[in-house]
Parts: sequence; structure tokens; C-alpha cells
Amino acid sequence: MRAARSEIESLLRARKLDVTLTSSAPWAKPADDLAATGVATIDAALGGGLRRGQLSEIVGPRSSGRTLVLSRMLAAAAARGEAVALVDTCDRFDPVSAHASGLDLSALLWIRETGDASRALKATNLVLQAGGFGLVAFDLADVPARQVRQFPHTTWLRIARVIEGSQTIAVVVGAERIARSPGGVTMALEGSQGTWSGTADRARLLRGLRVDPRIVRAR
Repeated sequence: MRAARSEIESLLRARKLDVTLTSSAPWAKPADDLAATGVATIDAALGGGLRRGQLSEIVGPRSSGRTLVLSRMLAAAAARGEAVALVDTCDRFDPVSAHASGLDLSALLWIRETGDASRALKATNLVLQAGGFGLVAFDLADVPARQVRQFPHTTWLRIARVIEGSQTIAVVVGAERIARSPGGVTMALEGSQGTWSGTADRARLLRGLRVDPRIVRAR
């Protein structure tokens, strides 16, 4: 575990992101501060953004806008000067599209897997334990639901405990509700609509996506 953490810290230093390993990082704020997601409709529904030190989730069916929301969140955190991390379980992240949406890729630690959810979970835990990230995303969107359900229920409790009281926001991306901490939220994307150009079915281009989130909080 120490060797893995040292390797992550060395990688951050090599990419000149080691300033984020200390609590004196320039973006550090009180633990109960909200961080904007970069998506106006979601920020409005959240009252400003996601709460730091909490585990939240983005859920919805395929083509509901999960990837768009995640890219905007990563871009917004990087624009604040924060280091961000993505554990990409099924190697589905498109850096070209993310960069086009405003993400500074030099601020991103991208961990790629080829479908092994258990290895991706271990990587997520190592990144969170290394600390110093403004946003850590664990993408399980293309992992079969039955595999996700096989994780022990304590999995999410441990993740929530690791980031409790920190400046880090942890986000899980999936097809259905997975887990959130008491101060986290579920961003359910159910009614997203695309904006298209062109008249012929085979010649239309997707110009944008309107995201209509439903925010679910702990009672």
C-alpha cells in the first residue's frame, strides 16, 4: 500500500501537481464549502454545487448525459486549480472530447482499466488515500450491474470515511444508484434531450445535450 501511494505521489510530482499533496494548496477552503459542477442546471438544483468531503453519484441510462456531466465537472475543478483523477474502468474516456469541453488534461490523472472493476476499485482507494485531489471520479457506467452489486456494502462506507472532512469530492458514475454518503447526492439523469442539426436521419449532427437532472438527497 505504501509503495502504491509513493508511486502516485511521484507521478504527481513528475507532472508538477505535487502542490496538491498538502493542505495548504491555494484552492483549499473550509470542508463544508460547495464546489460548482460546471453544469448550470445541476448547480442550480444543488444550491451552488457539490459538498466537499462527500461521496456523490451520477446515474442514468446510456446516452443520458453522464459523460458530458462528468467532463464538465472535471473541467470546472481543474479550472479552479485543483488536480483531478478519473478511474476509467472500461477505458471509455475520450480525452479529445474532454479537452474540447474545457478540461485541462495536464491537471488530470487518468487511470485506465479494461473492465476489471475490482482492480479499478483498488485504484480508486489508492488515489483517495494519496489525497490532494479536488475531484476523484470512479466510472462504472459500462460495468454490468450484477458486477457492481457484488461489491460489499462496506465498499462505499470506506470511501466515504477516507474523504470525510477533506477537500476531495468523490463521484461514482453508473447506470443505477450505487452509493452516496450522508452529505452527498444522487444526480439522476433521466430526461436529457439532444440538439441536432441537419434534416436527413443519416446526416444529422449532435450539437448539444440538454441535461435535466433529478437531485436525490439523504433524508
